[in-house]
Amino acid sequence: MTNELPPSGAGRFATLFPDVWRAYQALGASVAASGPIDARGRRLVKLAMAIGATSEGAVHSHARQALEEGVSAEEIRQVCNLAITTLGFPAAMAALSWVNDVIGEDGKQGDGS
Repeated sequence: MTNELPPSGAGRFATLFPDVWRAYQALGASVAASGPIDARGRRLVKLAMAIGATSEGAVHSHARQALEEGVSAEEIRQVCNLAITTLGFPAAMAALSWVNDVIGEDGKQGDGS
């Protein structure tokens, strides 16, 4: 977890409720440290959960963070592909479009808005 404020809604929340945001960050750090999954694995799992929850904002956020942490565009897209057999083709394609908002169609980082 970083002390940097996230973009958009979460950033506004953090500004309005800094004590709650700090507690939320502390909870995130605690659950991250609660088991053996490494940071890369945790990021991919969180991306997959965001896809499963059909949360466009969370998919944007976790895809952006994954890129910043060195996860490749191909690995991020594979998470979308893995959703096909569990969530269905339409859900996986929605996730892929959200990932491409961040990665860009050509694999170059997009704006992630």
